[in-house]
Amino acid sequence: MALDQVDVDQIEESGVKEMTFFDHLEELRMHILRALLGIVVAAVLLFVFQKWFFAYIIFGPTHADFISYRAICDLSNWAGLGDRMCFSPPEFRKQAIGFGEAFITSIKVSIIGGIIAAFPYVFWEIWSFIRPGLYPEERRYTRGVVFICSFLFFLGVLFGYFIIAPFAVNFLAGYTIPGVENSPTLNSFINYMIMFTAPAGLIFELPVLVFFLTKIGLLSSDTMRTYRRHSIIVILLLSAIITPPDVITQFLIAIPLSVLYEISIWIAKRVERKEAEESLT
Repeated sequence: MALDQVDVDQIEESGVKEMTFFDHLEELRMHILRALLGIVVAAVLLFVFQKWFFAYIIFGPTHADFISYRAICDLSNWAGLGDRMCFSPPEFRKQAIGFGEAFITSIKVSIIGGIIAAFPYVFWEIWSFIRPGLYPEERRYTRGVVFICSFLFFLGVLFGYFIIAPFAVNFLAGYTIPGVENSPTLNSFINYMIMFTAPAGLIFELPVLVFFLTKIGLLSSDTMRTYRRHSIIVILLLSAIITPPDVITQFLIAIPLSVLYEISIWIAKRVERKEAEESLT
């Protein structure tokens, strides 16, 4: 008896009706609606508490007492360098020049913040739709994927917020042209803060991407080792794109990306080793 016939018989015996294409669409629609609902709830909460969110989170890296500045200064004193590594951003005035810009920016920040905050739930909804279509062996390999992806995403966002943003804000706010007052608009400041954090969260998903590409045979550890030198150039270019023209900030993002690349090589090698062992059994 054919394997597909066995599956059909098992479905009929268990009384479970096979889902049609439109049933899958309906289920996908429900998952998307629940994910959007999670984003909306998070966005509404952030909008309600927007004064606190803007003062302590969004504008945090612009304050001289921000935790990153204090930590770097403490590290400088601990290393015996005194205050040589201590720095803080210059004072600058943020302005909303467009009619309704403050209100629109508040909504924009709330939505983007809601997407970031609700990422684990959104990913869980997406994964809940994908997971039933996997084989038992594939489910075993992807156990804990929601937690791992969420952890890496938040790790990247936190890295961008506490490491990239302080150096970038200090450089951009301190870079002036003679005769020109540096008073950025609220919208431009928000756009840069988003650029410093959200892309870093996605970039930190590299090990997970490498894992799946290795599983389906599109990538191998040998290939990644062969193109290691090329990856360094790509990493430096990527760092230059998502960070301001500041060498220190570019290296701050390039270093963890290089580490993630090496970790991804180790993950790919481990996947290949497990598949080789299973093929022998």
